Amino acid sequence: MSQQKSKKSLLNWDLVTVNPSNKTWDWKDLFCFWSVSIQSVIGFSLITSLYLLYDLNSFVVFTGTIIGSVLVYFFSNLIGRPSQKFGLPFVVLLRSSLGFKGAKYFGLIRCLVGTFLFGIQTYFLSKAFGYLIRLSIFYLDKSLLDQEIFLIFFLGMNIIDWSAIVIAIFIQVFLFSMGMNFNRKIIVFSAATVYSGILLFFFSILLNDVKFTSTAFVNSLDLTNFVKEDNLVPLITVIGTIFAYFSIVILSFGDFSRYVKSENELKKGNLSLIISTVIFSLLALFIVTGFDAFSNKDLDNLSRILTNPADIIGKVDNLLIINLVLILIIIASASTNLIANFIPSQYTLINFVSSYLTLKKASFVVAFLGFFVGIFWLTLLSQIGILSFIDTFGAFFGPLFGVMISDYYFIKKGDLINKDIYSIEGDGKYYYSGGWHIKGVYSLILGFIFSASTIWNTNLMFLHSYSWMIGAFVAGFIYYLLTKE
Repeated sequence: MSQQKSKKSLLNWDLVTVNPSNKTWDWKDLFCFWSVSIQSVIGFSLITSLYLLYDLNSFVVFTGTIIGSVLVYFFSNLIGRPSQKFGLPFVVLLRSSLGFKGAKYFGLIRCLVGTFLFGIQTYFLSKAFGYLIRLSIFYLDKSLLDQEIFLIFFLGMNIIDWSAIVIAIFIQVFLFSMGMNFNRKIIVFSAATVYSGILLFFFSILLNDVKFTSTAFVNSLDLTNFVKEDNLVPLITVIGTIFAYFSIVILSFGDFSRYVKSENELKKGNLSLIISTVIFSLLALFIVTGFDAFSNKDLDNLSRILTNPADIIGKVDNLLIINLVLILIIIASASTNLIANFIPSQYTLINFVSSYLTLKKASFVVAFLGFFVGIFWLTLLSQIGILSFIDTFGAFFGPLFGVMISDYYFIKKGDLINKDIYSIEGDGKYYYSGGWHIKGVYSLILGFIFSASTIWNTNLMFLHSYSWMIGAFVAGFIYYLLTKE
């Protein structure tokens, strides 16, 4: 039966159970997946900034990073296991908890947030392309950049910026719409390339003066107040910050875990998240402290340390290194955009219009909407505080997780009727009340209220890093109380 003839079902060939022969991901692929998640400009800046924020205290940041990673590991296993077992993406599993209409409309929130963030990430990705274009023109003839055509701006961008954002959109949609097998190759290539680049910079800084840069790094690992009581609150803050960074990936992790060979490979792969985060944070810290100490020849004053890779290369007077770093930033940013924003948006969009959209068509829709977000980001969207509204929509993610986990593990005991997950007939197991599971929706909304309160209530903003977990716990607990027999 063709997809077009399935008028009375939600069947879509991009959302069906993955064939066991196509479950080819192992722990090494998941290691690359989690590496890509942290290997972004934001991830690099976040990790190194935490050391600065807490006076380069290794106990607070390093321990907090590990504990935060362990929490991500735990939650990722919970959400990844049912998708691995049944081969279904997150939004299809959501039908069993909220009903097919509940999953359709509440799942769309993931698409809206993902598409918006895809557009913002594409805008910043285009800046790296723009720098490369400018460097190329400067290399050919530096006087060309003074031509009038490059001084005409529209929506805050000149012809180079417009060319760069168009290039960024076309490259991403071309690569990302080829299917999950190709996406896996992108993820593996990106993780290997970026780690190779980071190791190259690590050794280039280390070998400039091994004793000097090593001393700068050791000095940054301040152990003098290792067990100080005042470290407790900062430690909790770091844990929440690390978890919040990964939280956008956790909810839709099933979109990837559905391709993992076995539950054992899933657990080992998720465990590699902790290893990858530790390795990346140590390398990033060494690079920024070593670069700062070496460039300033001052071991005692690291207060001016640069944590953004773009700021660091701005201090480098070597065109080859600058170009190499820009290329690595492009690879890292694009692959992070793929797993955090693009693929989840594809699946939730297909679920919203399951009778019409395919993976490629959904890719074009996400790219089209993301392009408009990108071109209006600088002059309009960034000026009106829209990120607060996106953050508010994101407050649904924790409650969605809580409802799904409570339903799957405590109510349905790990059972799922595959044929009914695609049915819109009244006798279907997940039809509920006209396609809505009212108890699930009620639990979700209550969880959202608690989660969103950490954004809009000034007295609760100190809990903002934990809003995801608060919403998940509240929604999951209420769902269990309402639905248990």
